[in-house]
Amino acid sequence: MNFVAFERAKQGTGASRRLRNSGKTPGIVYGGSAEPQLIEIDHNALWHALKKEAFHSSVLDMELAGTTSKVLLRDVQYHPYKQLVLHIDFQRVDEKTKLHMKVPLHYSGAEESDAVKVDKCLVNPIVNELDVTCMPSDLPEFIAVDLSTLKKGVSLHLKDIKLPKGVNAVIRGGQNNNPVLVSVANPVVEVAAPAADAAPAADAKGKGKGKK
Repeated sequence: MNFVAFERAKQGTGASRRLRNSGKTPGIVYGGSAEPQLIEIDHNALWHALKKEAFHSSVLDMELAGTTSKVLLRDVQYHPYKQLVLHIDFQRVDEKTKLHMKVPLHYSGAEESDAVKVDKCLVNPIVNELDVTCMPSDLPEFIAVDLSTLKKGVSLHLKDIKLPKGVNAVIRGGQNNNPVLVSVANPVVEVAAPAADAAPAADAKGKGKGKK
């Protein structure tokens, strides 16, 4: 994906407020061998871009001052209740340096698995994004995970999936090195409540009848 940014000369709370009032969002680009660069971006264009998953997890092409450079979205600050982006940070990408990113997991095929079709199990995704390291050229927009082979009582772990070429999962120290990504739970069986005992026939007889 690509977006257009403009150089920003002024900084400070007052300058940022005036910038937002004019429909722009202040930001910064840092990293690499160059000095941090103050930028501004059209707010409406940025707001729509932020709704796209790829804008958060892909290497982006930033057009600035007539040149295009590779960057990653690193931080977004939103207004507490308004539809307003207060500030945005990007990091320059070095094509020769590995990235550390969170990549979305896209699950599919659960409905075709024996766990769902035959055993009526409940499939519950536990992890929706994965910490990975890779070279910029190997960064996937998302990682597709096929759930069509799920079986009853068998959860899907990290080591059960095949990561794209050049991509390695990051497991932090002290954590399980093979975490569960998707759990498979047995269906909930509802037990019908016992029917109320029928009223004794003797109680029904004669009710509402007067003596002759």
